[in-house]
Amino acid sequence: MTDIKWGELAQHWLDRLAACSEPGPGVTRLPFTPEHRAALAVLTELMQQAGLAVHLDAAGTLIGRMEGPEGVPTLLMGSHQDSVREGGAYDGIMGVVLPVLALMKLREHGVTLPFAVEVLAFADEEGVRFPTALMGPRALAGTFDMTALDLQDHDGITLRRAMEDFGLNPDALPGLRRAPSQTLGWVEIHLEQGPVLAAAAQDIGIVTSICGIERHMITLTGKAAHAGTMPMHLRRDALAGAAELTLAAESLARETDGLLATVGALQVRPGVVNAVPGEVALTLEIRAPEDAMRAQAGAELTQAAHDIAHRRGLVLEIARTYAQPATPCSPQIIEGLSKTVEPSDRGGAQHMASGATHDTSAMAALCRVGMLFTACRDGVSHHPDEHVPAASMSSGITALERYLLQLQPSACHP
Repeated sequence: MTDIKWGELAQHWLDRLAACSEPGPGVTRLPFTPEHRAALAVLTELMQQAGLAVHLDAAGTLIGRMEGPEGVPTLLMGSHQDSVREGGAYDGIMGVVLPVLALMKLREHGVTLPFAVEVLAFADEEGVRFPTALMGPRALAGTFDMTALDLQDHDGITLRRAMEDFGLNPDALPGLRRAPSQTLGWVEIHLEQGPVLAAAAQDIGIVTSICGIERHMITLTGKAAHAGTMPMHLRRDALAGAAELTLAAESLARETDGLLATVGALQVRPGVVNAVPGEVALTLEIRAPEDAMRAQAGAELTQAAHDIAHRRGLVLEIARTYAQPATPCSPQIIEGLSKTVEPSDRGGAQHMASGATHDTSAMAALCRVGMLFTACRDGVSHHPDEHVPAASMSSGITALERYLLQLQPSACHP
């Protein structure tokens, strides 16, 4: 079977999995639903064809295991099975299919590895059904908050009840915690969800870190006035101040490599065509691959907000409402993954940060982590048009196969 055929085989399984969806555009597959159960059946079939022993743990994580010699540690790979509403057929689930196919290739070639491998399909990464996420990896890392079991979906069903109705025992979650000494590391392959690789005609990217995130709620209060009678030089226009702050955030991010800054929501009062805006509430989100960069940007933009408010005669209220640290990938795993992509491969590979959060961020509390990105068409994700070419999936399978072949337990295990 040629390399491209492996990508086409991946597409076959992803097409089957895409059918495990609520009716409507794209893929809608939420955790602990009939669609989730249907996807588990397809994944179980795939894993068993690859010679893996399959079981479902108490968090709803489907685990396919390839045994190694007795007493050896385990390399973990995988991603999540769930989707956003009307999402795509690749986000998350591709990261389960491709490592299984990499193990299938090794089995067809009669290769045995000096360590065990598990491929994990987590139940919930997107956090669409319940206002929590990453339960599967957090359970493995021992960081899951059991009070989250009381959270409800929009129908008033608690997470605990949904799991019990699915045949799971939520009280067993603490017992899922893995021993770091028996875990070689975690590797996740995921579509980029952006246009960088496709624009560079590259199939594969090596992730260096997952960006940290902080969010600020900002209110600028001026004075509402009649738009036809208040002279420009006497106005205290809150929206003009908000626009200036938005441009300041954009300018700082453009000038700082790796920094992302977004004003994503605005509420303008009184919000009528013939009145000077008297108040604007806005959100500012900052992402960066390094926490020091993110903190510096937050400090600079906070000072900019104060300066703008003072100069324009506005009252400023600003508060940081959320902070998530960056997740650096393991240098050893980055080095190992980098060796899997030859210069002769299509476009080679580039090192890049992930602006989106992934299961990898939670797995970092357990072990060393690494990620691969595949190119996706036009950078589209979380949308029915999401697509990863078969050639890119083939490159991803080959990269995982090469990584498994060259990995020595002593090279990445403390």
